[in-house]
Amino acid sequence: MLENIPLFSVLGKEELDAISRLAVTRNYPKNSIIINEGDHTDSLYVILSGKVKIFLTDDQQKEVIVAIQREGDYFGELALLDEAPRSASVMTMEPCSLLIVSRSAFERHLAGDPKLAISLMRGLAARLRATTENVKSLALLDVYGRIARTLLQFAKEEDGHHVIDDKLTHQDLANMVGASREMVSRIMKDLARGGYIKTEGKRITIKDKLPPGW
Repeated sequence: MLENIPLFSVLGKEELDAISRLAVTRNYPKNSIIINEGDHTDSLYVILSGKVKIFLTDDQQKEVIVAIQREGDYFGELALLDEAPRSASVMTMEPCSLLIVSRSAFERHLAGDPKLAISLMRGLAARLRATTENVKSLALLDVYGRIARTLLQFAKEEDGHHVIDDKLTHQDLANMVGASREMVSRIMKDLARGGYIKTEGKRITIKDKLPPGW
């Protein structure tokens, strides 16, 4: 499966086989903490199946979701480059199978393959751009604007509509946009009442172009 992961797509079969032999696959149930912010660990995690959330907490345990990642994504790459503590926590949102690559195993291939180094840098650049956009959203958009942006980010086109199958709760949305769950619920109800979205269980369908303001 490594050849389908963007980070490793630049490698040949022999290189992929070598990394696979040095990696460990582990399965985790839903709501398992994989990494705690501040931990001193040094592995890269590749999501073979399932979904995780990357989040930050303060002293009052208030949570901010930085990203939600799924099959084909990876996290923990900063630990491959420095020895600093983990910058965020990671928890499974559903049962997950993860491929774990240690820093020593990764560095063994990184030193001899500049293509892998370039791939890693491109991935880091993409994360940095996404972070910049999130900061811009938090600074310049109101709560409704941040919710609308998040919904469109997660939506995938299906039968002429944009559909979100990520099972995002109102609390998840609140933790991503920096608002209260009550405010998110009010906005979502108004969007549903106006015919812009339809919620069935945990599935959200965007039926019409979202309004510019609330």
